[in-house]
Amino acid sequence: MAAVDRFSLLYREIGRTCNFYIEALAIIGAWYTARKFISFALNSYSLLRLHFLPKVVGEIDLVKRYGKWAVVTGSTDGIGKAYAEELARRGVNIILISRSKEKLEAVSRSIAETYKVETDFIVADFSKGREVYLPIKEGLKDREIGILVNNVGLFYTYPDYFTNMTEDLMWDMMNINIASANMMVHIVLPGMLEKKKGAIVNVSSASCCQPTPMLTVYGASKAYLDYFSRALHYEYSSKGIFIQSLTPFVVATKMVPRGSVGSKRSFFFPSAEEYASQAVSTLGLSKRTTGYWKHAMQFTLGEHLPEWIWAWGAKFLARIVRKEALTSKLK
Repeated sequence: MAAVDRFSLLYREIGRTCNFYIEALAIIGAWYTARKFISFALNSYSLLRLHFLPKVVGEIDLVKRYGKWAVVTGSTDGIGKAYAEELARRGVNIILISRSKEKLEAVSRSIAETYKVETDFIVADFSKGREVYLPIKEGLKDREIGILVNNVGLFYTYPDYFTNMTEDLMWDMMNINIASANMMVHIVLPGMLEKKKGAIVNVSSASCCQPTPMLTVYGASKAYLDYFSRALHYEYSSKGIFIQSLTPFVVATKMVPRGSVGSKRSFFFPSAEEYASQAVSTLGLSKRTTGYWKHAMQFTLGEHLPEWIWAWGAKFLARIVRKEALTSKLK
């Protein structure tokens, strides 16, 4: 009987100790659940505010808020062209910048005739270095630029290992993806500051979300743009300038390797026109966004994945695309 008494005392003591730990774990669990719920609620609200409320309350008058003219780089194909057309649909006059004069003339004429706005263009090859910006400065000198869209970008022909990159491709990627955005902002921002209004959109990429192997230089250049945009927004938002980092996932454009899963429009891979329609609606509402509600869900998932899972998945897919591209080359 004495042994039983001792066991019951021990049991009660263990129970009291366990209760303390159980209560502590319950508090931690409640805190974690509340945090995740609040995060989910905020993300859901952000999704609704960015992509659905504008359709209910109506479109922002971009001309009144920012100005009559917009400059769009990389504007003869893909997202750049579609973004320029969407701005023109909303009454903004467009200045197109790209390297092909023939394409610029055709797109400029098409936008002017379709949307009844003024258009102009400047021929510029951003891979050529600093001298390319002199004619751009001259061409924009007397224009009141309200919106700048830095969309010009260079992508891999197919995902590849860093040591397989040529020096020319590496330098071109840094000049086109990084230097061009810096210089274009440096050219137009003083004029915006004089008017105390303006908007700058730097088209980054969801590859900046986590390290993306086999797209190393491209991903790093887009991470630079993302950081540059966010820091610049804090620097100039109080002066009336809105700066946005646009971080899309795959959009079905010519930039995506032909034959790959993202080269054709699908549920998560919108056309450039579909993407631009939603992305323009986020201007003035979010300083950092994917621009497309389905991409926003992907980005949220990507941010919360452990880095090694993201990197493993990205490398697995990159190897498949690379193998397909090399096989088609041999045929």
